[in-house]
Parts: sequence; C-alpha cells; structure tokens
Amino acid sequence: MKKFALILFALILIASQSVYAVIERGYISVNTSANTEVAPDVAEISIAVVTYDAKSMQKATLSNKEISENVINALKTMINTNNGDYIKTSDFHASPIYSYSGSKRTLDKYQVSNSVIVHTKSIDKVGEIIDKSISLGATNVNNLSFSVSNYERQCNELLALAVDKAQKRVLAASKAAGTTVDGVRSMDINCSANNSYQPRMLMANKMMASGEADSVSAVSTTIESGVIKIYATLNASYFVK
Repeated sequence: MKKFALILFALILIASQSVYAVIERGYISVNTSANTEVAPDVAEISIAVVTYDAKSMQKATLSNKEISENVINALKTMINTNNGDYIKTSDFHASPIYSYSGSKRTLDKYQVSNSVIVHTKSIDKVGEIIDKSISLGATNVNNLSFSVSNYERQCNELLALAVDKAQKRVLAASKAAGTTVDGVRSMDINCSANNSYQPRMLMANKMMASGEADSVSAVSTTIESGVIKIYATLNASYFVK
C-alpha cells in the first residue's frame, strides 16, 4: 500500500510538472527602429589597367606591368598609410581573346588585366586619385564606394535608442492593458547601412572605348560622397503579468 501511494504521488508530480510546462505566459511584442545620417570618411576605389597585344602575351604583360607600376607608385604618394590608407591588388588576369566564325575559332589578341583597390580616408582626394590614374594609363574605374569608420559605434548607439523606444512603448501598452512588465521574452536586433547617394562614376571607360582618351585629362572629375544612412531595427517581446 505504501509502495502504491509513492507511485501515485510520483505520477501526480510528473503530471503537474507537465501541465505547468505548457502554460504560456502572457507577453507583448513591439517593433521599433532608429536611424541616422553620417558623412562618410572612408572611400574605396577599384582601378584597373587593361592591356592588349595582337601577337604576344609577354608583350601584353610587360606593357601592363609598366603602366600598373606607374599608377601604383603615383597613388602611393597620394594616400596616408599612417592613417590606415592602403593599396592592394584585387585581381590579375591574363588570357587569350578569340573570335568565332561558325565553328572556327581564331586567336584575336592577348589581354592582361591588373586591378587594385585604393582604400583611403582622404575623401577630398578621390577625384584626384581617379584623374591621376587615368592620366597614367589606367583604363577602368570599376567601382567607387563610401563607408564610415565608426560604423559599430553608430550602430550600438542606434540600437540603444531602439531598445529605449521599445521599453517605453511596452510600458505604455502594459499599463493600458492593466498588466505589468515582467522581463524580456526575446529580442531580435539588426543594424545595416546604405548610401542614400550613389556617386556618379567617371565616364573614362566610355570615352576610351570611343577613342576619346586624349580628352580625359580635360574632364574635371567631381565626386560627391553624399551621406551614409545607418538603420537599427528591434523586434522584442516582453513578459507581462
């Protein structure tokens, strides 16, 4: 009898724990956001030198090497490595170019491409960097992007604002509902940035393709960095009782 009573007590205890586990606590969910606009202080420019030779890959490579070294050496004098600026090779590609006539393939020329990325905090020199590169033989400005060096700090500050807004909203909602906040149930946070202004690229590629390379030096390259918009979003749930 005593053994039966112990078994019965254990079963009741397990059953009560199971029932308690499925009880859902009340909660309130809120969505908030915060954003700001900041002036970028970092620029990255992708510059390429592309050379060709109709008969020799070696000649195309040597020509590319000469032009690339002139461009890179000049750019090194325009950046401040003590401030975190740098130049790095992002791609080097050498290949034959073929033309096709039906099933027949004919060697057209050899192409060599050397691309570098210029990372600089000297925003005011972006136009000069592009102009100098083009004047020394660079053929492509493939990309130009701006960013902010203190992104993490800006993001954290915005997330703090979003959390503060969420707490104020849930307190107001719980008061109106006749409940009180009893802790955080969940938080889903996100931070992102984008350029509200996309810089207009130099028309060097089109001009060179149309045989107007000699006029590039006469073009005044003005680059406007615009602003960077940073967004923080928060989806949160708070227990109430």
